[in-house]
Amino acid sequence: MKLDGRDGEFIVVGENIHTTRVVLRKGRLVVENRDGVEAVRYYDTRKSRRFLLIPEDVKKTQDYEEGRVKHVKIALQAAMSGEAPQADDGLAYLRRLVQRQVDAGTDYLDLNVDEISLRLDEQKKAMRWLVDAVQEVSPVPLSVDSSNVETIQVGLEACDGGAGRPLLNSASLERLEALDLARRYHARVVVTAAGESGMPQDAAERVANASRMVDAALSRGIAIEDIFVDALVFPISVDGGFGNHCFEAIRRLRADFGPGIHVTGGFSNVSFGLPCRRLINDVFTILAVEAGADSGIIDPVTSSPQSVFSMDRETEPYRLAEDMLLGRDRMCKRFLRAYRKGALDVYR
Repeated sequence: MKLDGRDGEFIVVGENIHTTRVVLRKGRLVVENRDGVEAVRYYDTRKSRRFLLIPEDVKKTQDYEEGRVKHVKIALQAAMSGEAPQADDGLAYLRRLVQRQVDAGTDYLDLNVDEISLRLDEQKKAMRWLVDAVQEVSPVPLSVDSSNVETIQVGLEACDGGAGRPLLNSASLERLEALDLARRYHARVVVTAAGESGMPQDAAERVANASRMVDAALSRGIAIEDIFVDALVFPISVDGGFGNHCFEAIRRLRADFGPGIHVTGGFSNVSFGLPCRRLINDVFTILAVEAGADSGIIDPVTSSPQSVFSMDRETEPYRLAEDMLLGRDRMCKRFLRAYRKGALDVYR
């Protein structure tokens, strides 16, 4: 995505087509349809009002009881069932998710089906189906995302390349074979800063792990401009130093590998467990780009990059979020106090 008034591009990997995604039961999207049945309301690609029914078996899950509805999972299962009218509603819902992200300027559509089932064969079947369904209507390439390399391979095999080369998300030191898949399927690749047996503790570990991954990718003939380094974003609510660890790693990776490489991350991870997540995510995106990131795995519908980078940085909400992300607000106390007093209501 080319941003107005800024040099260079910001590459958006849209994260919305994940079976992990939830809407709140008490939120504005969960309603009763015309027959009084609980459903997720939406407009399809023709702007017609539709309803995605919440199945009875979903209402027995812990997520549902705790107030969360995994809407993408419901839509995918319905679409794959082939049973009318649920299948048509599920497919229409998924196509609308695609359209909204494309309209928001996403460069890749990230697909993840890990929570469709605990069984690997069902995950692979779902990934193959979803890739076929999405690429049929998407003008942008796909990012194939999974915690399992076999599922990633199935997704890459299904990519026809009509909208461009796919992105493999992701390769790490504990699964170097993913780099061979990227090479085999001519895919660009996200490499993470994770270690062989755990997550990095600071910026130095991030840089060391990521550097090994970059070297491994280059040794396999993957061009540096096809590599996206995920510096790993952790929740700031857990440790006030996590933001600075990531920003410092981004700065060092950019300095070490120059302008050709891409630096990215799952930026929304930073706000887990906190209110006003969009505000936190947007401010984190600004700080990450200033540190040297040129990409983000984000929700471009909720956080339009054009809007993010035009934020007024003199406002109290911005300053509170920035202080928290830069470790100047111990245990997020000032941010949470402002939230309770209503100072952040515009971002609720």
